Amino acid sequence: MRTFFSDRGRVAHATGWTLLVLAVVGTVLLGLTPSPYAIERPGPVYDVLGTTDINGKKVPLIEVSGEKTYATSGKLDMLTVYVDGTPESRLSWIEVAGSWFDSSRAAVPLDELYPSGQTDKQANQQSTQEMSSSQESAQAAALTALHIDYGMTTTVTVAQVVKGTPAEGTLKTGDVLETANGQKVTSLTTLQQAIIANGTATPVVFEITRDGSPQTVMITPVINTDTKKPSIGIYTGGSSTFTFPFPVKIQLQDVGGPSAGMMLAIGIYDKLTPGDLLTGKHIAGTGTIDPDGTVGAIGGIRQKLYGARDDGATWFLAPQSNCDEVVGHVPTGIKVVAVKTLDDSLAAVKAIASGSGTGSLPTCPAK
Repeated sequence: MRTFFSDRGRVAHATGWTLLVLAVVGTVLLGLTPSPYAIERPGPVYDVLGTTDINGKKVPLIEVSGEKTYATSGKLDMLTVYVDGTPESRLSWIEVAGSWFDSSRAAVPLDELYPSGQTDKQANQQSTQEMSSSQESAQAAALTALHIDYGMTTTVTVAQVVKGTPAEGTLKTGDVLETANGQKVTSLTTLQQAIIANGTATPVVFEITRDGSPQTVMITPVINTDTKKPSIGIYTGGSSTFTFPFPVKIQLQDVGGPSAGMMLAIGIYDKLTPGDLLTGKHIAGTGTIDPDGTVGAIGGIRQKLYGARDDGATWFLAPQSNCDEVVGHVPTGIKVVAVKTLDDSLAAVKAIASGSGTGSLPTCPAK
């Protein structure tokens, strides 16, 4: 009798290993493929009442000239966010996947951070301009709270009209937005508030100036798929020209964006106010600021919460309009106070400093 040995087992075994190797190689190659995401993570923390390093020299972060100032104590932290990945230098899927296992990091679509094909250079230029503008708005807001007069002339213009949105064909780049439903447009915040309050059922009536001539146009907002709020589809620009009674110098290097405005305003207020506002407490926070004291939403608030915790802060002032991103994402050891205005923020700081009334401070409600 002959005995025959089959090679089928060997073939199946070899085929299995081959498929496994191909699967691993394919996964690795896919993981190394450039992704359409950037990663936001906690960045440096700056005490606006303290000093900062400029070209190797320690200088006050806020420096007031020509006006009496007062001693401060405690720490008042402004937070920043690092962004890894740009349209020109994309992260791999492997790098993006790492953020899914770290609650202090977030994967964000590049087109949210760099709209309409904006380059990294253009984004940096815009960020620098926003920081400069927020510093002036912070001084204006602090002086407003202190009832110190200053001069201001503000214009809000259309910087870009997004294709396929309600504004296309009605507004043009360079149009000056004067009023929205009769409300004076003094900032992006007041414009957004008017559009959101209007809703999507009826048109917003805009008074604009185009090429020096006044016009009236009407635009019906639609829900923005990203923000889930009424929008007309424009990017705004413009400027505010201030005349201050004394100079306030903000000394920050390589920090951009508008989100430090509220904390800078509190810092300026503290330096110009007799007494000790913080009484040694450690408070962090974030939010844009308008000259009238309105606090606006910012990006990357979850990363800033972790940055505040890691720096030792126990209280965090958050824009009320960011509450939907805060709930369920507050690190252990941090208490969040929701604020809408600079007056809200100052009231919260005073309550925290005194230790009285903190239980009634507004927070972000659970969903």
